[in-house]
Amino acid sequence: MLVETLTVGPVMTNCYILACEETKKAAVIDPGGDAKRILDAIKRMGVDVVYVLNTHGHFDHTLANDAIVSATGATLAIHEADAPMLAMGGGAAWFGMKGSQSRPDLLLHDGDTLDVGNLRLRVLHVPGHSPGGVAFYLEKEGVVFSGDALFQMGIGRTDLPGGDYDRLIASIRAKLLSLPPDTVVYPGHGPATTIARERVGNPFLF
Repeated sequence: MLVETLTVGPVMTNCYILACEETKKAAVIDPGGDAKRILDAIKRMGVDVVYVLNTHGHFDHTLANDAIVSATGATLAIHEADAPMLAMGGGAAWFGMKGSQSRPDLLLHDGDTLDVGNLRLRVLHVPGHSPGGVAFYLEKEGVVFSGDALFQMGIGRTDLPGGDYDRLIASIRAKLLSLPPDTVVYPGHGPATTIARERVGNPFLF
């Protein structure tokens, strides 16, 4: 497994290029802006992007969707509950901005699996930050991409339309904290962490 982390867009979103080392197939997770930087990284890595995956529909995770899909021919995927938000610009208008009005090729559901070369990602529905928030879990590799559900010592905001604090906490406890303690968490913003660290130290989860 190869993971390249790029901090992109207007609010410093983590965009991840996840690639299978053996097959060079790849997925771009949350291309939140700076499309040229992302495409340059893809070229440098020498990988074939088969999926663009959105952990949720907010504009800061989706701004470069169309540019990456157009350049690579990848399949754009998002949870079905956030597809309407994506089509309306990802809430960029809430902040006086213009978002990317993307239309997904694939609607995700809890428990779905996606193959990226020899890597298998399982979709975990973790609503609360947004109705269709998901995490992408690679069980064999011990890694989860948590989007804006879980951060290092934090959680996603729930004050935007569609947010629900109680639902987010329940989602994190049921779907993320139940993962093996040594699972590495790659969040939508900020540094990576582990499930063990968040179980004992995250002040929002007690």
